Amino acid sequence: MKFLFLFIAVFLTMNAFSQEKPNVILICADDLGYGDLSCYGATKIHTPNLDRLASTGLRLTNGHSTSATCTPSRYAMMTGNYPWRRKGTGILPGDAALIIPTGQKNLPLVFKGAGYATGIIGKWHLGLGTQVEKDWNNEIKPGPNEVGFDYSFIFPATADRVPTVFLQNHSVVALDKNDPIAVDYKHKIGTDPTGKEHPELLKMKSSPGQGHDNTIVNGIGRIGYMSGGQTARWADEELSYTFLSQAQGFIEEHKTKPFFLYLALTEPHVPRMPGTQFKDKSGLGARGDAILQMDWVVGEVMRRVQALGIAKNTLIIFTSDNGPVLDDGYQDEAVTRLNGHTPAGLLRGGKYSALEGGTRMPFIVNWPARIKPGVSNALVSQIDLVRSMSALLGQQLPATLARDSEDMLAALLGKDKSGRRTLVLQGGPLSVISEGWKYITPGAGPAYDKLVGIETGNSPSAQLYNLKNDMAEKDNLAEKYPEKVKELAALLERIKNQRNDH
Repeated sequence: MKFLFLFIAVFLTMNAFSQEKPNVILICADDLGYGDLSCYGATKIHTPNLDRLASTGLRLTNGHSTSATCTPSRYAMMTGNYPWRRKGTGILPGDAALIIPTGQKNLPLVFKGAGYATGIIGKWHLGLGTQVEKDWNNEIKPGPNEVGFDYSFIFPATADRVPTVFLQNHSVVALDKNDPIAVDYKHKIGTDPTGKEHPELLKMKSSPGQGHDNTIVNGIGRIGYMSGGQTARWADEELSYTFLSQAQGFIEEHKTKPFFLYLALTEPHVPRMPGTQFKDKSGLGARGDAILQMDWVVGEVMRRVQALGIAKNTLIIFTSDNGPVLDDGYQDEAVTRLNGHTPAGLLRGGKYSALEGGTRMPFIVNWPARIKPGVSNALVSQIDLVRSMSALLGQQLPATLARDSEDMLAALLGKDKSGRRTLVLQGGPLSVISEGWKYITPGAGPAYDKLVGIETGNSPSAQLYNLKNDMAEKDNLAEKYPEKVKELAALLERIKNQRNDH
């Protein structure tokens, strides 16, 4: 009897401990702006599911990606290291080699160390294999599985880049070995028509000068050339439904034990081809329709979590990899049917930009068991997830890893309203935020990118903004406060010169 009571006590203790560990779902949109959600002030589009997530959780108004483009910001989120410290972390082609170090503690490995099941579903864009030349017709590794994900269902890069196929763990889904895949980003291969040579075959025209006129897949010209793999190629309209189904299956499979799911959505990145139920529903063209589809997907994930009875102890984090862009390669009416919508809200800039619109993101944290509904202006970054989740789960990280990540758990739970003191941002020229001041380094290049219609933040002279009073960066105070410019320039140099061996 004594041993029976002891067994029951141990069992109950273990069960209680396991219940204290929240399930964690990290949802990352693609090219979604600070002003694209109605809970962040949008009036021309309504996003009810994300509004509900925000109203029952913590809506952060000063949450950032590290970078104004996708590969570097995702690299920082996974590793806890600033991407500009390492060469090769710019926007990757679809055939790039893996840039996440294997065998080194990162975000998914933090969860694995705490006994979690881990999965990634959606966009990867962090490279695969050990070299550019890879055989897409056999196992492709290392990849997500080798850096900490038990299960992986991804597309390799972006929806506008070849190869336009799904990979499940190490293999292309639905591949016919008699129709092998080949990929080349420099030279045309195979006999597939290209958008440049056969624009009459396109159901969505590419924008001039942006490179989206190579191999046509599903009536859309892509970046890069591809041959073979006809049965494996996706239809753009099915992407979000496929990822949602995979996400729901992963949640269902792991509902009885703690899990970490990284759901990397494709919306509203180009090419924007939402499913029939969302086409022309927003009044803002294909981009607005894609945002409605994205909101629906998030809602379906929330409903599945609720139906399984695990909502109370599930931590959902929603954010975006970088700021918004309208014309990013295709003529899809995103510009002509904007209808007064402001994707970056009151912020200047967007994707590719050093201004706030490039990196200040929608950032929602919802955990009914621990987070009270509210709004916080604490300065946090996606790079902080590595150390914040380590703190949450009691996982020790050596000082030599995730060196740029900070433990912002208190801020993410709404307990700390200040957050970081300092954050370095990358969007063309580097910038640094420190205690409400933002310094943008002088940079060459145009102040306005005509191809995408975005202010870049480039200026031959220094820029200084007081974000506490001027979130829209309208008033450059560099000449008025030259000592503050020197102070922040020196701070940025010290951070840049810190050793970061990774």
